Amino acid sequence: MRILITGGAGFIGSAVIRRCLEHTKHSVVNVDKLTYASRLASHESFEGADRYSFEKADICDHGHMSALFAKHKPNAVMHLAAESHVDRSIDKASEFIQTNIIGTHTLLECAVDYWRTLDPGEKEQFRFHHVSTDEVYGSLGMGEDAFTEETPYAPNSPYSSSKASSDLLARAWHHTYDLPVVTSNCSNNYGPFQYPEKLIPVVILAALDGREIPVYGDGKNVRDWLYVDDHAAALLTVLERGSLGQTYNIGSNTELSNLTLVESICKILDRLLPESPHKPHLSLLEFVTDRPGHDLRYAVDASKITRTLGWKPATSLDAGLETTVAWYIANYDRCVKALEQ
Repeated sequence: MRILITGGAGFIGSAVIRRCLEHTKHSVVNVDKLTYASRLASHESFEGADRYSFEKADICDHGHMSALFAKHKPNAVMHLAAESHVDRSIDKASEFIQTNIIGTHTLLECAVDYWRTLDPGEKEQFRFHHVSTDEVYGSLGMGEDAFTEETPYAPNSPYSSSKASSDLLARAWHHTYDLPVVTSNCSNNYGPFQYPEKLIPVVILAALDGREIPVYGDGKNVRDWLYVDDHAAALLTVLERGSLGQTYNIGSNTELSNLTLVESICKILDRLLPESPHKPHLSLLEFVTDRPGHDLRYAVDASKITRTLGWKPATSLDAGLETTVAWYIANYDRCVKALEQ
């Protein structure tokens, strides 16, 4: 299978590409604009591989994207390109509207135009996998059941609203134009190579520097944490075996408050860095003013993908955090340089 992956230089996209090249026979075309959060350094393990190629392109550029479909003739699209940081969406929503909504619309138009040129057998094989987030469902109370695929959309941030819009566009292109679409919505990802603006790398790098570790509000906001390699495996499972027109929630059933997560990371740092002058690292914690409209809790019911496709996460939170913290310690200089650019 030839897979065109948008956003393949990002955190999740690069994990998907590694998974494709290491565990399948698929070939990959990585299409990425190379924005601030994109890092080709995360591709060191497969640069030059026979089944891998890279194209620098903006998914909003209809002409360029149409040319790439014609050039590479993919059997499938995995659409991961997106602006994804909630804080940035609050400060400047226009970039999220442009990439997540206009970009998805452009990509869907190019995909359906290309799909219509295929012969019947190729049409049958083609898949468009739209990758999204659990944040489109809004916020849960502490006693409420986890999000299912039937949970009504209720996005609360510019980011989640833009992703909800893109989800609905993908749904419309399937039902109106018969484009073979599958959709997935995942919980919070973590792991090596994540751009250091997200919570877990922020905590680790602040602790390594001896700076205050910022925690929004009272730290009681809850998230379901999914190791990125497990997510990559789930995404390929959905692409290869998911039913057309269906949505699959992907999560680990590992809910944790932000405060408990920070405590866990600090304990790992204390153990891995016994000579650190900043021990105990939890002493660096500082509660800061909460972000506007901060959703209280996300929790994902992933029983559908387990029941119908046989996927389940393979990495425990303890093991995933250990690997992640160790990676950021080993790659501290790389992460600092990324933030300086």
